[in-house]
Amino acid sequence: MSAPRRAILVLALLLVGTGCAKQVLSPDLSATTGAPAESPSSRNATAARLATRYLAAPYVWAGSSPSGFDCSGLVMYAFGQVGVAVPHNAAQQFRLGTPVDRSGLMPGDLVFFNQLRHNGIYLGDGRFVHSTKPGGVKIARLDDDWFRTRWVGARRL
Repeated sequence: MSAPRRAILVLALLLVGTGCAKQVLSPDLSATTGAPAESPSSRNATAARLATRYLAAPYVWAGSSPSGFDCSGLVMYAFGQVGVAVPHNAAQQFRLGTPVDRSGLMPGDLVFFNQLRHNGIYLGDGRFVHSTKPGGVKIARLDDDWFRTRWVGARRL
């Protein structure tokens, strides 16, 4: 094979490989939408705002759609809408991203409670959105007794 053909083949393979890696590893939707890339903090805040669209959606065990959510299903769905794939399990979601101190929370950070059996998405001003039984998707405060005493930690994706 000639050197120019080999160079073209290598370039084509690199381009194909880069495209796959970007789709799999990056939550950047600009590759498919043509929109400018969002910063992770902006993307996470967008996921938090999207989750609030489903306030009053019912609680459904193992639910992950607007017809019904459990806590980790709401997180999975909201972040999926901004191109970030997360598992449908609060304990597995806790393994993702980087730890965040409670004092450093930003909108879109994931908050975890009750031995990793419950989670939600931080909205700011001490509030977060989550899905719980009873009540479905609603907003709560981190300083409410139940959440304050069962705090585990937070993660930033």
